[in-house]
Amino acid sequence: MSDPQFGMHSKDKEFAQETATLEFAIASANRLQPRFVVICGDLVNKVGDAAQIAEYKRVTGKLAPQIHLYSIAGNHDVGNEPTGESVEAFRRQFGPDHYGFREGPVYGIALNSSLLKAPEKALEAYREQEAWLRRELIKAKNSGARHILVFLHHPLFLERPDEPDQYFNIPLERRTPLLKLLRDAGVAFIFAGHYHRNAQGAFGELQMVTTGPVGMPLGEARSGFRAAWSSGTELKHSYFEFGALPAVIPPPTVK
Repeated sequence: MSDPQFGMHSKDKEFAQETATLEFAIASANRLQPRFVVICGDLVNKVGDAAQIAEYKRVTGKLAPQIHLYSIAGNHDVGNEPTGESVEAFRRQFGPDHYGFREGPVYGIALNSSLLKAPEKALEAYREQEAWLRRELIKAKNSGARHILVFLHHPLFLERPDEPDQYFNIPLERRTPLLKLLRDAGVAFIFAGHYHRNAQGAFGELQMVTTGPVGMPLGEARSGFRAAWSSGTELKHSYFEFGALPAVIPPPTVK
């Protein structure tokens, strides 16, 4: 899941629409029973807004306890130009802004992509995450996990690894070495949000998958979430709009 972004529809006047869509997404997860749920950033619309944060926690608190929840920092959670203070505030409000986890055949790595997008005002946090990531990738590669996946908010790129810098991707100067690092470490997929639409591309065998929003879509996109499942040695995935959710995962039509 990505971009529940409490307050986006009303420009922070209220968040009734975001409550409704995230409650539906969480109820759907409880019905489908995935092993875990990742929410790829922009948990709220206004950085540090206490009411939006409280509502995000209230709604995600309805997720069945056996389904693990992993929340990731987005630019609306730490700022378009994050600072050491905004990163620390996120950690107090939501927990770590970067971390690793193991779920069955999956080794997951969560990153704070706002530090990759604009590190200038939080260089210490950016460098700490970079050093941590190199250690964590070695740990992941040695773990025996079938799939190493990276989750973050900003896509490294939307369609092409060499596409020009823009609002919805990571600048080439940091994108290119990071892609090589992840590919060489055996990462299979990078999952992101931020775009409020779906997009997909590849860097060799490394797949970059951008997922549409739980909250407000842009353009002609529709709200929904992406499901992924392990099929033998492969990881498969599909995006489901809220009006077309499957009865089971994996759906028989996309096995």
